[in-house]
Amino acid sequence: MTFSRRAFLSASAGLTLAPWFSARAQAATLPRDADVVVIGAGAAGLAAARRVQAAGRKVIVLEASAQIGGRCATDSSTFDVPLDLGARWLHTPETNVLVKLARGAGIDVAPSPSQKLRIGRRNARAAETEELLATFVRATRAIDDAARRGDISCAAVLPKDFGDWAGTVDFGLGAYATGKDLKDLSTLDQSRAEDRAISVATRQGLGALMAKLGESVPVVLSTPVSRVTWSGRDIGVETAAGRVAARAVIVTVSSNVLNAGAIKFTPELPKRQLDAASKLTLGSYDRIALELKGNPLGLGRDELMIEQSTSTRTGALFANINGSSLCTVDVAGSFGRTLAAQGEAAMTGFATEWLTKLFGSDVKAAIQRSKVTRWNASPFILGAMSAAVPGGQASRRVLAEPIGNLFIAGEATHETLYGTVDGAWETGERAADAALKRIGGVKDPEAEPKPAKKQKRRAPPQSSSAGGFGTN
Repeated sequence: MTFSRRAFLSASAGLTLAPWFSARAQAATLPRDADVVVIGAGAAGLAAARRVQAAGRKVIVLEASAQIGGRCATDSSTFDVPLDLGARWLHTPETNVLVKLARGAGIDVAPSPSQKLRIGRRNARAAETEELLATFVRATRAIDDAARRGDISCAAVLPKDFGDWAGTVDFGLGAYATGKDLKDLSTLDQSRAEDRAISVATRQGLGALMAKLGESVPVVLSTPVSRVTWSGRDIGVETAAGRVAARAVIVTVSSNVLNAGAIKFTPELPKRQLDAASKLTLGSYDRIALELKGNPLGLGRDELMIEQSTSTRTGALFANINGSSLCTVDVAGSFGRTLAAQGEAAMTGFATEWLTKLFGSDVKAAIQRSKVTRWNASPFILGAMSAAVPGGQASRRVLAEPIGNLFIAGEATHETLYGTVDGAWETGERAADAALKRIGGVKDPEAEPKPAKKQKRRAPPQSSSAGGFGTN
């Protein structure tokens, strides 16, 4: 999410994912064939599979890890409340299809969190908060103005008079929002992003939501795909457990997994798509969770806080999650990447030191339990969210272009909602629609023409996104 005037003012008045929310996707064995094979059971993969199912076509989802959800992973057992280890926010709840689907599936949607700014050992005064927000506005305008002239580094176009707010702006608009520092970000990519200021979380976690939405989807877990054949008649995917023939393949793995070459393609992917993926690498974003007995921070329920920082050695605090004693410190960008590479002890040590600096020495004694994520080390993800390098914004559309009977989806292929679960879901549905069009659309025996004397008018097949909700 991003920081907003409304939320600030209301406030002023080795990846270890298991155990997590148990995915209850439909158990499936590896079939010999399917109309569409989907690679990856994250948001984009589940959306694609549900869309194909709704069209009456046979689909199978192959997931390399032992659970569905991808970057939506929820630990529901370490602490007293569920903890989202990866994606946490859904945006623009009034129009977001996933918010509607969550409510329909019995997942509670929490209100937008309040936001605070910390300056040293005190909360910012109203005038200081307004000054920061005005600086954010100036920075955003400078990026937007530069994007009209070309696609260069965000850092290169910022005014030089931000003073004490320079580090906070770099963190708030760069590392915290995208996983990369502003110097590594495309002005055009940032300018085209849809507004994400109004964001909500789910009480049970986004991993729980993905599990609910995937209940009817046939998923084969712990089955990495080694090769995709996508041209001519010999279309299909290869795994250690066997080969699945298909009429179309939808790939939803992260851009970093594509870049790593773990999945081979026959023929090789066109250079155009390979170059596009290389310009949409994932940023670094990790979470340090601490259970703090007795609320030594003195903050309210679900409060989001950043500090006035003069360096990249900073984070974002989400306090007292769901009214509990669980707090998280998010670290991102170049600093977060370096810290995560040093391991769990270094990450927990930083969070303790940082909170002590801001709230006092009682923090260390209050820590009961802790947990960290290290997404860069997750072999089937290799990072957080995609962020286009300077000059790379057009790569999102290129990566989404159909290649014969092969379709690539995922948040990296969304031009305005990249880096979000909302965007990933939408691209999964878009890829499914393109694949269905390619292979001949709906296959529904009840919709096939019958002799005139028996012919009846029937409703078209219903979308699997129940309730008629349309479409990250």
